[in-house]
Amino acid sequence: MSMEWRARPNPVVRWWGLLALISGANIALWFLLYGEFHKVPSDGLVNSSGTQSMFLLSAAYVFGCAFRSLLPRADVQRICLVDTWLSSVFVGRSVATVAEICFAVQWAIILNQLGGMTGADTTLNAAHLIVPLIIIAECFSWYAVVSTNYLGNAIENSIWAIAFFVVGVGLCRLLPEFNGPVRIALIVAIVGIAAYLAFLITVDVPMYLSRWQAGLADGSKLLGFLEGLHDVSTRWVVTHDFEHWKDEIAWMSLYFSAAVWASLALCVVYSLDSHLPQYRTGAAAANCPAAVCGLPQGAGDDRYFRVAYAPT
Repeated sequence: MSMEWRARPNPVVRWWGLLALISGANIALWFLLYGEFHKVPSDGLVNSSGTQSMFLLSAAYVFGCAFRSLLPRADVQRICLVDTWLSSVFVGRSVATVAEICFAVQWAIILNQLGGMTGADTTLNAAHLIVPLIIIAECFSWYAVVSTNYLGNAIENSIWAIAFFVVGVGLCRLLPEFNGPVRIALIVAIVGIAAYLAFLITVDVPMYLSRWQAGLADGSKLLGFLEGLHDVSTRWVVTHDFEHWKDEIAWMSLYFSAAVWASLALCVVYSLDSHLPQYRTGAAAANCPAAVCGLPQGAGDDRYFRVAYAPT
């Protein structure tokens, strides 16, 4: 493959290089955090297998995003930057599906952890909703890329908005339960989710709806299921034209940076479980049953995380 295009002052190339640097830093940070938190604690109260599982879920997301950063592609358009079968939509979308479901499971575990610690039913209900919602969103994503129908992308991202609105509600319910750095962390997470929802509602979903409407106006032919599967597996178009990528740069940049940092932050929160009860507000701790509050992570039964805990 000719390397001449890499030497040009192309904004797409600079953007790609930035994604690669961020991905390398994210991988290094994952290894750093894993080395710090995966060890079995001496007090035996924190579930080390649960911590290991959380880091493995994060690894799927961190490394999956790194793969997609090094080989960027736009699914429905079938465009990419590197001419290799690894740039096929089938490969990239498969990696994204696994990574995104793992990310959703991380959120479900954290919400279950904090909801169980505080006895907050709203947060526990949010924990049970997010993974099914994201699985439904993934189905619409696959429909979009196989059929080349942007309406599927619009619905997919609308469901992501609903899912993280639910997460935001679950986190808001926890605000009266904590003070100090935990409350600050909750506020930061809620503000981040609000910004994400604003981006989806004002930029991402309207973009896909506009493309869908343009396709209807042009009379673009949608692909059937078998034809689409063959297409996503065998066709990719290499382009470094900024005009082809300009609408993808914003969401990809946020996705492969801020979202990955969120995944890593969830690992830290989960690993610090035994320290969280000390930041409970006095009123909240007094009103929470002793059988529920203050237990170490995973001390309740849940479809995503199950561990037996016997207090001494």
